[in-house]
Amino acid sequence: MWKKEDSKPEVVSGNPALPAISATSFSTAPASTPSLPGALPTSSRAAASISQGIKIKGEVTGSEDLFVDGIVDGKLNLANGSLTIGPNGHVKADVHAREVIVRGRIEGKVTGRDRVQLWSTGQITGEVQTDRLAIEDGAMLSGKVEAGRQANKTTEIKVSAATAIATGKAADKTSLNSGTAAD
Repeated sequence: MWKKEDSKPEVVSGNPALPAISATSFSTAPASTPSLPGALPTSSRAAASISQGIKIKGEVTGSEDLFVDGIVDGKLNLANGSLTIGPNGHVKADVHAREVIVRGRIEGKVTGRDRVQLWSTGQITGEVQTDRLAIEDGAMLSGKVEAGRQANKTTEIKVSAATAIATGKAADKTSLNSGTAAD
């Protein structure tokens, strides 16, 4: 026979501020499910982060997403990644990423290949170049902005060649056809 006292669940608590967890009711949850209230979910595609209180001086490169809530001074190059500057983040760097989301401050040239989004708490001082630009009320943007699709480079070459021909440099003319059916 078994004793009634042996069937009581064992209580596990490492932090008095957290509720006690019963060992019999504990279940293993997948890594993408938060285990504590208010915890952020994590996954294999979770963004890397430079948290508040961390300062990096130099060049940061990669192809994954990055969240910066600390200080970065130098260069940030995330070719296929998304860069999010948190509300406490301060970046003094030339930034190149697929997507740039600014809640903090950036000083430098910002290139967002697909888009740049400036939240109401965000500040950019410098040059911005992107296909799409979104600016919320209260945001600050100071500097040069180039937004929209860039002109086709073969068109630019043809225009410069036509200018050279018109000025008498026809002898230097080269073939400009790219060989595509779209031309």
